[in-house]
Amino acid sequence: MKNNHAALWGNCLNLIRQNVTEQQFKTWFEPIAFESYSEKDAMLVLQVPSMYICEYLEQHFIRLMYWALSRHFPSNVRLNYRIVTDKAHKLTQQLEAEKPGKIDEPVVKTIVNKSPTLMDTVPGDIDSQLNPHKTFDAFVEGASNKLPRTVALSIAEHPGKTTFNPFFLYGPSGCGKTHLINAIGVHCKELYPQKRVLYISARLFQVQFTDASRQNTVNDFINFYQSIDVLIVDDVQEWATAEKTVTTFFHIFDHLFRLGKQIILASDRPPVDLKWLQDRMLTRFSCGLIAELEKPNEQLCIDILNAKCRRDGLKIPADVIQFIAQNANGSVRDLEGVVNQLLAFSIVYNSQIDMRHAERVIKRAVKIDNHPLTVDDILEKVCNHYKVSQQNVFSKSRKRDYVLVRQVSMYLAQKYTKMPASRIGQLIGGRDHSTVIHSCSTVEQRLRVDKAFSSEVNSIENSFKLKK
Repeated sequence: MKNNHAALWGNCLNLIRQNVTEQQFKTWFEPIAFESYSEKDAMLVLQVPSMYICEYLEQHFIRLMYWALSRHFPSNVRLNYRIVTDKAHKLTQQLEAEKPGKIDEPVVKTIVNKSPTLMDTVPGDIDSQLNPHKTFDAFVEGASNKLPRTVALSIAEHPGKTTFNPFFLYGPSGCGKTHLINAIGVHCKELYPQKRVLYISARLFQVQFTDASRQNTVNDFINFYQSIDVLIVDDVQEWATAEKTVTTFFHIFDHLFRLGKQIILASDRPPVDLKWLQDRMLTRFSCGLIAELEKPNEQLCIDILNAKCRRDGLKIPADVIQFIAQNANGSVRDLEGVVNQLLAFSIVYNSQIDMRHAERVIKRAVKIDNHPLTVDDILEKVCNHYKVSQQNVFSKSRKRDYVLVRQVSMYLAQKYTKMPASRIGQLIGGRDHSTVIHSCSTVEQRLRVDKAFSSEVNSIENSFKLKK
């Protein structure tokens, strides 16, 4: 009987697939797994991999899901989600979906012989793809993010009307970039409901462009994006090998820029380090604002943890909060992941959270590095390997051996310390950032073609006792 019910859920998925884009189906519905169906209670339980997917389904697709269920299950069917909260310990949480009112007719109109896409929406009525929970109120301010947050709020209140257009935000993974640019879109939409605001990842933009090229609808693709009032693109560093995508985006960018529409881009590195970026786009960025979002310091991590505890109604002792902040490597994602796992432990075992629980979670969720690698450490290892003194590396000599050590040190420093190129250059002989960028590029190219050199660099990396 279970197989029969699973097959019925498969039929529901086929109906859903006809009413959403292929990308939406792969992102939000393919991860769902059938768990069980109780005929006695008319309850269908579906497994979803995260709370975020559950919340997104509830917000955007619940009517569509119940409409599909009504075609293959009894009309009184109830939908429950089984959410995985801790894969390592197989911990889950079950939530009941909120059943919408009227579901006796299709929620969306199926487009015959054509897969619906984002561009099929009527003018003025697009899904902004924004996360309603990532707001300015939920973004905890500190010394490391005060300037970017202030600028972001100004942009949200006056999109396209400030000197911060375009706005390019960069910073390491986990520092809150996605939250901040999403908050701009949410607040802007609250103040200006009529504006067409769109948040999209660089990867999805590239997929859409590729599909448009394959279907000979590139003009429609460009026209759609040129109609946006506030365009937010995340993780643009992923366009490193997408030359045609970059060229097409420039045409969209240039059109929106000339019309005074707001453009917001986010990346894990500054524009000068994006080697694929065209000079004409760099020139455009210089007209707006390029802002760095640094990793939160320990105090800001503590503030973020306290704020999350208040929101979730979780009580964590101050010493445990401090311990987590000190060991989460300045990553907001790590902080939230640790708190979520502690919450799961507290619920499942009905126990208070203490240092013992925190240590167990931290060891499993976060890579603790008690001795972070420094530029000095790297210089010492590289110089020892090539038997060259640091004094020679710092000199202005262009002797081949000295240049090699200098370039390898800069390459490894950028790879492992996540320092900006300008700071690395200062610490290695007082060079400027362009020297560091050139050195890294030279080493990367040689690594691809010179096996002996690649083996040497691997040997140095192994001496760091770091996992590549």
